Amino acid sequence: EIANGDEQVKADAIRIGNYKDGQYPTDSRELVKRIFYSVFMGSENNSKMTKSRAKVLADEIGSWHLEVSIDGLVSSLLSLFQTLTGKRPRYKVDGGSNIENLSLQNIQARIRMVLAFMLASLLPWVHNKPGFYLVLGSTNADEGLRGNLTKYDCSSADINPIGSLSKQDLRAFLRWAAIHLGYSSLAYIEAAPPTAELEPIRSNYTQCDEVDIGMSYEELSVYGRLRKTFRCGPVSMFQNLCYRWGARLSPSQVAEKVKHFFKYYSINRHKMTTMTPFYHAESYSPEDNRFDLRQFLYNTRWPYQFQKIDELVHELDVKDVQKLGNHDTVAALSNGVGATGSGNPNV
Repeated sequence: EIANGDEQVKADAIRIGNYKDGQYPTDSRELVKRIFYSVFMGSENNSKMTKSRAKVLADEIGSWHLEVSIDGLVSSLLSLFQTLTGKRPRYKVDGGSNIENLSLQNIQARIRMVLAFMLASLLPWVHNKPGFYLVLGSTNADEGLRGNLTKYDCSSADINPIGSLSKQDLRAFLRWAAIHLGYSSLAYIEAAPPTAELEPIRSNYTQCDEVDIGMSYEELSVYGRLRKTFRCGPVSMFQNLCYRWGARLSPSQVAEKVKHFFKYYSINRHKMTTMTPFYHAESYSPEDNRFDLRQFLYNTRWPYQFQKIDELVHELDVKDVQKLGNHDTVAALSNGVGATGSGNPNV
């Protein structure tokens, strides 16, 4: 844009990049080097491929890239805990309980938050730059909706550019950007299996996000749109999904999926009250403070709603539901589900 003569962009770039004496950016990577740090905060649980992808992307965009191991910090905290309690938690793959396993993952996540804020405040000083940097968050809408995040980890930042976007939309953007923006490494990042890499990698076990959350990201995107955009509760979501998924799932299978989603949605809804401010790009954002003002305390058993779903399962004939599921007019959710009070999305 500067090369094309846009004086406003040029003035903004000079100000943000802190250029002096008539200088201004002539290369995007040189500008990025001035204003953006990236850091791979790796542990023994990270694969070499993940570390490599981070480095290649940083080189492509031109960020000032750092690599640091957090294993020493994790070990120090565990040693302190052992001194206090006499016990040392173990991962699930090493015989530990679910509580131990989750706590060990959360320690890594929260250490990264502390380290990110320390680097953001001190790296400009290290490089004789004025002011301090902002920390960018990296939790997407689906992770927030399901609660598949640790409080005060990567969900905690100064601003989150992707907080209101679903995983599916983000992946579509990465595929587009790999071609149209020229960052080819994004294609490899998008193709990589989603994993937090917070548990040890073993020959017979590799952590997988969709296994951990008990649903696919494709399903989670559907739940998010139905919950927020179409204002569905458990019963109306069940009715809608019987039409949408009826060709491949029985009513009892749909009911199981809906109950599983609402159980964890309600258990983790409180996390939304602590989220970093999102850049709002979509209507399905679950963020509590400004966009989705639902309560954060629910009866997680949903006794009335789940009982009603069970009653409807008994009433539905599987063959009729499958027939409706093949109807052309209900193939795409994006065409509109007007049906908070009705099972038929055409009503």
